[in-house]
Amino acid sequence: MSSFHIACLGGGHGLYQTLQAARLANATTIDAIVTVADDGGSSGRLRREMDIVPPGDLRMALASLTAANGDGDLWRDTLQHRFGGHGAMAGHAVGNLILAGLNEQLGSMQAALDVVAGWTGSVGRVIPVCPTPLEIEADVAGLDDDPRVLRSVRGQVAVATTPGTVRRVRVLPDKPVASPDAVAAIRNADLVTIGPGSWFSSVIPHLLVPEIVTALNETDAKVAVLLNLSPEAGETPGFTTERHLHVFERHAPELRVDYFIADSTLSLTEGERDNLRRAAAVAGAEICFCEVREADADGRGLNRHDPEKLATALLEVLQAS
Repeated sequence: MSSFHIACLGGGHGLYQTLQAARLANATTIDAIVTVADDGGSSGRLRREMDIVPPGDLRMALASLTAANGDGDLWRDTLQHRFGGHGAMAGHAVGNLILAGLNEQLGSMQAALDVVAGWTGSVGRVIPVCPTPLEIEADVAGLDDDPRVLRSVRGQVAVATTPGTVRRVRVLPDKPVASPDAVAAIRNADLVTIGPGSWFSSVIPHLLVPEIVTALNETDAKVAVLLNLSPEAGETPGFTTERHLHVFERHAPELRVDYFIADSTLSLTEGERDNLRRAAAVAGAEICFCEVREADADGRGLNRHDPEKLATALLEVLQAS
C-alpha cells in the first residue's frame, strides 16, 4: 500500500513509541487518539486548577510527531522540558503550560493541539479520546486481611501505584461521550493500533468509551492490539502475556479485533503460544509473534518497543490478506 492512514490509541511512552513506528512505516496520515485520565504531576495540577483535559499524554504525543528537522527537534525538546527548582513552576512541562494557555484562549483543547501541531510542523494530529477529563476507578484485591474483599481505588496515580491487585477498572463519568474527531479518525483509518502502555490506565480506558468500541467494530481498518513486553510494577505485577489479553477482553467483551501482536523473543513454550492463540480467537483475532523489543548495544533486550521493528510488524499486518 503506497499510502495509508493509521490511528493509534494509547498514552504515555507506549504511544510515543508507536507514533515513532508509524512515522518509520511512512504512514500518509497519522492520528494519535490519547487517553485523558491522568491526575498526577504537572497534568494533575493543571487539571485540578484549571478544570481542563490533562495535557501530559497529549503533549507527549505532540513531541513524538514534530517535524524531522532542526526546528522540530528544538520543539520536541522544548515541549518535553520540565522546570526545576522548588517554586510554583517546579515540575511543570513547558508543553503542558502552552496547551493549558491556548485552551483557555481558544476555548478548546483540540484547537490548542492543532495550533501547536502547526507550529511544530507535526506529521500527524493529536486527538483527546474524550473532550472532557475522565477519572479511573478500580476494584482492587489484597488491601484487606481477607484477599477476597475488593476495595475501590480512585484516580490514575492511585490505581497505578496500589499495592493490591487490580481486578477491574471503570471510568467516571460512566459511558462518556467520545470526541467526534477520534471516532472519525478510527472510521477513516486503514490500520488502528491499541497500546502498548499502562494496561489499566492508558489502554483499557479507551475501551470503556462506547462510541470508540462501536467505531472499532464498524471501521474497515485492520485493528491490532500491541501487547506489553512485560508486567508493569503497580498496575500489572506478575501478569503473563495471556493475562494481559484476558483482561483486555474482559473489559470489552463485545469488541472484535484482527490481531494481537506479541514479542517473539518472549520465553514461551509451544503450549503457552497455543493458549495465546486460543485467547486471541475469543476476540476473533490472530496472535502474531513479531520481534518488536528494543535491544541495547550489547544485544540485551530492553523493556521498550523498538520503533523500526514495530514499523515492520505494522506493515506486515497492514499487508496481510
